[in-house]
Amino acid sequence: EKLPEVKSILSKESKGKADILITDGDVIEFGVSSLQCRSTPGHTPGCVTYVVGGIPIAAFTGDTLLINGCGRTDFQGGDPAQLYDSIQSQIFTLPESCVLYPGHDYQGLTSTTVGEEKSKNPRLTKTKEDFVMLMNKKFDGSHYPKRLKEVLPINMRCGYPGPEAKA
Repeated sequence: EKLPEVKSILSKESKGKADILITDGDVIEFGVSSLQCRSTPGHTPGCVTYVVGGIPIAAFTGDTLLINGCGRTDFQGGDPAQLYDSIQSQIFTLPESCVLYPGHDYQGLTSTTVGEEKSKNPRLTKTKEDFVMLMNKKFDGSHYPKRLKEVLPINMRCGYPGPEAKA
């Protein structure tokens, strides 16, 4: 059952369904805090990074930027060149001490910093051309995650019941 005081939020660019649709530059206010929304497409067209506060001390990068990696670009409208540009212009322009929290990490790590990723991320220390070649080779569409076809429609609805739900 949905809690009326809890709202789902998605980028308008995602073309998904949510209670609140945001665009680049929007500010989400809650209590005495706020998040600035930065459009960071590339993993998907609707990816967003949420930056904490007026003086950026932290950011939530979702699957755009992972610890020592980044989101794949071979499904859901991904584009490696766009991902590279998004990270360089919207995340790597934050202060080097800004703490980054990715959407997940397969080694159990929970955070990194802009400075760490700029200097050590094996994908993003490359030129744009080399990054695009790497991503196109690594994520060629031949090894999709299991259950992908089940999960993507649910993601696009932010968990809202779909046509397969029983009344």
